[in-house]
Amino acid sequence: MVDFKGLNMRKSKYFFWRVGEPMVWLSASALAVTLLCALTLLIVIMVNGLGVFWPSAIQQLELQDGSRIFGQQMQVEKSPDAEALRRQYKIANRDLNGLDFRWIDEAQIVSQTEPQELLVLERVEHGDFYGTLQQLKIGGQNVPVTPVSLQKELDRVTTALDELAELEERLNRASYRMEQLRLKLLKLDYQSVSLQAPKRQRLLEEKSRLEEEFNSLVNLQSRRVTEIRKGVALFTDAAGRKKEISLADILQVYSPNRMTVGEKIIFYGHKLVELLVGEPRESNTEGGLFPAIFGTVMLIFVMSLFSFPLGVIAAIYLREYAREGLVVRIVRIAVNNLAGIPSIVYGIFGLAFFVYGIGSSIDLLFFPERAPTPTFGTGGLLWASLTLALLTVPVVIVATEEALGAIPREMREGSYALGATKFQTLYKVLLPMASPGIMTGLILAMARAAGEVAPLMITGVVKLAPSLPIDGNFPFVHLERKFMHLGFHIYDIGFQSPNVEAAKPMVFVTTLLLVLIVLLMSSVAIRLRNKMKKRYTFGTF
Repeated sequence: MVDFKGLNMRKSKYFFWRVGEPMVWLSASALAVTLLCALTLLIVIMVNGLGVFWPSAIQQLELQDGSRIFGQQMQVEKSPDAEALRRQYKIANRDLNGLDFRWIDEAQIVSQTEPQELLVLERVEHGDFYGTLQQLKIGGQNVPVTPVSLQKELDRVTTALDELAELEERLNRASYRMEQLRLKLLKLDYQSVSLQAPKRQRLLEEKSRLEEEFNSLVNLQSRRVTEIRKGVALFTDAAGRKKEISLADILQVYSPNRMTVGEKIIFYGHKLVELLVGEPRESNTEGGLFPAIFGTVMLIFVMSLFSFPLGVIAAIYLREYAREGLVVRIVRIAVNNLAGIPSIVYGIFGLAFFVYGIGSSIDLLFFPERAPTPTFGTGGLLWASLTLALLTVPVVIVATEEALGAIPREMREGSYALGATKFQTLYKVLLPMASPGIMTGLILAMARAAGEVAPLMITGVVKLAPSLPIDGNFPFVHLERKFMHLGFHIYDIGFQSPNVEAAKPMVFVTTLLLVLIVLLMSSVAIRLRNKMKKRYTFGTF
């Protein structure tokens, strides 16, 4: 008797494995795990980064030993030596306490309050200060102590500092002109041409005039700084210790214990704006990130200018013009292997070839009078961009080749049958149809370049750049300058900062900002790719 039920079951199992159903479920599971990991990463970064600038309440704690402290509660955990809980507080006042954070066992806390008169000061140096205002002096005379009077004097000092910033801009321009004159005189001395003596004399006269202008501006700046720093305020901390702080060293004063939810939201918005447009301070652990944001975006842009055309042209030659043979196969294997080489190897190559090779040759050829001071023979934005272009060009080549290879052969033959040449077919038919795949390669290249740090550390990135690669001085774009980068900024404040615990919040903020920049640039490229796909793709292609 035939067991049809068992036979049908065996057939169904065979059919289940034959059609590849397990692989479908395995692929779906892998995709789900990958998306879950990415989502978890974003949540962790956002939770630790977005709350950094929220003005949380400052508590006054009275401990069992009779001491008092001001602190903002950061986290709660079990004590490693007992089952009791302990709290971490940001106690600020680094110049008085010697540290920013302190762990306190809950059993040691006798009472905790939130004083309404407590003020938080954001300072230029030494981090925040928690205390109460005791005395206010302007020009050696006491001023009635009220939060309104303090804010009024701070506004006056802020106005004076803005005027001082304009004066510093004039000083920078004068210093730049003096440096340009020095380089011109250096070039004349190197050429040692007697016929240029009148030109040298004119340059010397102009240099003397600029030096007089510069010295007068320096003297004016010194007088204004002295005048601004006459305003001081006296504060006391929870232990009763007094601290005199110059109003010029105070960036902002606020009282979080008296702020409403609406006021805290406005304050939070202002801090986000400062993060995007402000300058870093306190060894990059506080302030804004504009130079690092600008350097990151410009690095990706310049890298794309080199990587994208080079990769597309190389792929077109390999796919459309090169004759298949041993050499072409070796080149393709080499291109595929280049994508797996560690990035630090590219950095060493960029340092040796671009910086010490091409850069030093440019200096010897065009700027010999400046030796041994290098101009292009040192790390800069140009060499870092070229290094990353070499690192990402294999990705563009492979993506472009795959896109060209996916175009049906009938499209080429139809174009040739209508009388088009090979170049016309390439330009009018193949490249537009392959553009979505080419854009995919560019997206992958930009995403990888944005996160690379190791090659940049030896080809141009610095902890703090004195000036941006773009300014108002001719030739306006200075690719030889060093620059800041968000990836290196994360490494610097996370692992090189003397106060790692205080720098930890900025690490998450910078990481979140880098992720958002990559997502934004990739989203723009993806949108362009989708438009190209709708316009040029049809059928099964």
